[in-house]
Amino acid sequence: MTTVYDFTARAIDGTDVPLERFRGKALLIVNTASKCGFTSQYAGLEGLHRQYADRSFEVLGFPCNQFGHQEPGRAAEIAAFCSSTFGVDFPMFDKVEVNGPNRHPLFDWLTGQKRGFLGSRDIKWNFTKFLTDREGRVVARFAPQVEPAALVPEIERQL
Repeated sequence: MTTVYDFTARAIDGTDVPLERFRGKALLIVNTASKCGFTSQYAGLEGLHRQYADRSFEVLGFPCNQFGHQEPGRAAEIAAFCSSTFGVDFPMFDKVEVNGPNRHPLFDWLTGQKRGFLGSRDIKWNFTKFLTDREGRVVARFAPQVEPAALVPEIERQL
């Protein structure tokens, strides 16, 4: 059975990261953007990261430029923005596509595990969130407008 730990993604610094590195942790995987109406959610995501880091939980951010071209920068610019504006310390990855023929394999798998509105696999906008349990299985998918703080009960169930 495939789990989130079977994938590799390129970190924002350009190194390949086997997600096996996060084995045993619940993960919140989010497609992000720096110029989106939901960009302020970075603060809430960082809050979750800090609140639960010592309880086998990680937030993983995946910038995406597929929605309104709201992530136009290069990796270094994205990293600097996230760090200086929101104090982001959780792992950030290089830009990915989350829909279409060039969809990153991780997001191909995530969207196949938990479908969105009306059963669609496609991600509708930035800040769609996927929660995995500590065995690497997808347990929930949350729409962009769902604020990070609203995820606390579901995160706690996974810890």
